[in-house]
Amino acid sequence: MLSVDKEIFAQHGAVSSQCVEQLAMHVRKKLGSDFSIAVSGIAGPSGGTPEKPVGTVWIGIADGKNVYSKKFLFGNNRQRNIVMTAQASLKFLLDQFRENH
Repeated sequence: MLSVDKEIFAQHGAVSSQCVEQLAMHVRKKLGSDFSIAVSGIAGPSGGTPEKPVGTVWIGIADGKNVYSKKFLFGNNRQRNIVMTAQASLKFLLDQFRENH
C-alpha cells in the first residue's frame, strides 16, 4: 500500500532508516499532508537480534522538502516501548519543525 521498495527490505530490513524514510515520504504524499511520521521497530518481547535488539525503533519524518530519520533504543519492556515510541515520534516531529520552519 505504501510502496516501499522491496530492495530496502532485502538490504536493510523493515527496521531501518531507509524503510521509515521511504514510508514517511509515501504516506505524506498519499494523504496529502504537510508532515508525516513513520515508525518501525521491535517492541518485544521477542523478535530482536544482536544487530537490532528488542527496543530498537526507527522514526522517520517527512515535511515535503526533507526527510529525517533517527534511531532509538528503548529497552526490553514492550508496553514502555510502545509509549516511548509514540512520545519520541511527536517530539522528533516538533524538533524538526522548530529547526526547519
